[in-house]
Amino acid sequence: MASPNKISAGKVVQFSYFITDESGKVVEQVDLPLNMVFMMHNRLYDSVEQALVGCGAGDQVAADVPPTVGSWGEPDPSLIFTEATDNVPPPFRRVGEEVQFQNESGDTKTFRITSVTRESVTLDGNHPFAGQTMKFHVKVLAVRDATAEEMRYGIPSGAPGADPGATMH
Repeated sequence: MASPNKISAGKVVQFSYFITDESGKVVEQVDLPLNMVFMMHNRLYDSVEQALVGCGAGDQVAADVPPTVGSWGEPDPSLIFTEATDNVPPPFRRVGEEVQFQNESGDTKTFRITSVTRESVTLDGNHPFAGQTMKFHVKVLAVRDATAEEMRYGIPSGAPGADPGATMH
């Protein structure tokens, strides 16, 4: 039987996390506590879950998630294009700006400006993490047994700690 204060399937886990890219730069950070019923519908990446098994409140882990496993995947060259600077409105002539395009079917796609020169602007519709192995750093804030209802639906009804926080699902 698993320890009541250690992460295993069927435990409600409260955590925060940040993600670093291959150079170690923090690219995403969530300080607001998130809650999940471990190993249920709201699964984390396998490498992150494996690193968390057996952890308790206060533990911190890091796990790599390669692009082939992550939802960001490998870069698609067909989603990168260059446009003459004069054809791009001035507000979008800055690296890091985002613009949404819509096709005839009504589908929208966000593109980031990745390069601006006097002659051209390069737009990239790939996920910002595309092609990179990202490192997920997770801090366990609290762990408790899931209730029967939480196990049935796979969604925590409240946080294991004093503050209910957000629910991940």
